[in-house]
Amino acid sequence: MTDTHKTSLIDYPSDFPIKVMGKQDPTLAQALTDVVLEYDPGFDPSTLEVRMSKAGNYVGLTFTVRATSREQLDALYHALHAHPLVSVVL
Repeated sequence: MTDTHKTSLIDYPSDFPIKVMGKQDPTLAQALTDVVLEYDPGFDPSTLEVRMSKAGNYVGLTFTVRATSREQLDALYHALHAHPLVSVVL
């Protein structure tokens, strides 16, 4: 067992939801789906959950990815957070 597996609360591999909030933009969902696919090529875009804010200025997206390691999740979080339309990644 590696150190990553000893210190992680996640059993790898597992399905893991990543929530992203960003500014409303017609390209946001596709752009972030492309980022997710770089880190999880098996991600099924039809499983993407989308919720608009009440005022319609922001959108919440939930990507359920197949997490294979802590390093993969960390890199994916950083890549999503680096997108200019993204406000929060949880």
